[in-house]
Amino acid sequence: MMETLEEAELCFPQLFNTSCKKHKRSHSERMLTYVLMSSVSLLTVFLNLLVIISISYFRQLHTPTNLLLLSLAVSDLLVGLVVVPFQILLNEPCWFLGDVICTLYFLIGFVTVCASVLNMVLISVDRYVAICDPLHYSTKFTPKMVQIYIVLCWGCAVVYSCLILLDNLKQPGRYNSCYGECVNNIFGPVHIVICFISTNMIVILYMRVFVVAVSQARSMCSHIAAVKLQRSVTVTVKKSELKAARTLGVVVAVFLMCYSPYYCVSFAGYDIIIASSTSTFVNFLFLLNSCLNPLIYAFFYPWFRKSVKIIVTLEILQPHSCQTNVLRTEK
Repeated sequence: MMETLEEAELCFPQLFNTSCKKHKRSHSERMLTYVLMSSVSLLTVFLNLLVIISISYFRQLHTPTNLLLLSLAVSDLLVGLVVVPFQILLNEPCWFLGDVICTLYFLIGFVTVCASVLNMVLISVDRYVAICDPLHYSTKFTPKMVQIYIVLCWGCAVVYSCLILLDNLKQPGRYNSCYGECVNNIFGPVHIVICFISTNMIVILYMRVFVVAVSQARSMCSHIAAVKLQRSVTVTVKKSELKAARTLGVVVAVFLMCYSPYYCVSFAGYDIIIASSTSTFVNFLFLLNSCLNPLIYAFFYPWFRKSVKIIVTLEILQPHSCQTNVLRTEK
């Protein structure tokens, strides 16, 4: 009788000596995790699809900054489409999909996370140049140059992820202690240093951006009365740049708030792969960032709200709708 009960607690009873034991979690906790993760997955895919369609379809939105937002939306879409559903499976009592699928899951997840971080760095650099060096912005951030930056960004993410997961790619499941487990030893010292440098680069660039932005705003207020007619166009351009910097600053702030607990817990040596209340919350907050970005656009960007309205009402199917003036509501 005791042996039967013990076998019932194993993921693979036929492998009595090497099978993992099932994670003991309450039914209510598992259902809550399933509902939350499923909702985040669906909402992330839907919202980021709207961002991708909007920026890709409407010609007026083919700007360097929006191309970077498009790249970020693609990485967020992959998170909602691949990473979140597999995260739901990781919270199940056992992993039944095998070592190869486990390794591929971590590879795709790691590529998307690295791409998101690098996209955030590019967005920070884009705003830094636009605000701090506006005379050279049009030459450094042309649409073609931004496309090259994005390709390099994703290329670096793939190469870096393959190097970090090289041992797992050579021998899938080498870090599993038993059958029915899916873990990867990816948080090494090199990875910690690179993440620390990337995160601090984002923070430093945006601190510099906002210092210069505040200085420019004060300068405009003090001189606008004296040279109102002459600087009217310049003031409009600067307000647009400052608005973009503010909006993308919110995106970066949310990014740091969602990612910081994940990395802090990982760097502290806590195993976020093992199903527990702490790991579930940290992973949920980490993945929630991909869903929040398009919501930020909806609140701050009138062009996004207008383009979504055109898409949802199927006006996008009309001839020449790609030339619609989606920026006319902006002031």
